[in-house]
Amino acid sequence: MKRTSVNPWSWSQQFGYNQAEIIEDTSRQLICSGQTAVDANGAPQHPDDMRSQMTLALNNLEAVLNEADMGFANITRLNIYTTDVDQAINCFDALGAKLSPAGVTPPMSLLGVTRLAIPGLMIEIEATAND
Repeated sequence: MKRTSVNPWSWSQQFGYNQAEIIEDTSRQLICSGQTAVDANGAPQHPDDMRSQMTLALNNLEAVLNEADMGFANITRLNIYTTDVDQAINCFDALGAKLSPAGVTPPMSLLGVTRLAIPGLMIEIEATAND
């Protein structure tokens, strides 16, 4: 897979994402549903703890990627939904801890929502990945 960053402005890179990326020479695309802070049985975890919820959602996303023989380096798009944008931004270092070692800064959106599908969940991370 060949990735070419498209950044008419550089400000987004300080937040860890590109404005866009041209993705070429891919053979598979994985579209992941939103991953949240639930256990293997789907039970919500870490009520009122954004950092722990973000970390578990990222771990769950990693499990889905790994099941498809991919990893964080394959992510080409992220959509993040949260019930508290400020808290989510304060925990973005957890996201950076997963993406930085993979060497990727995929285009992403952070959206504030009233609530998520399961009460008590504060963050949901949706990804598209390619290889």
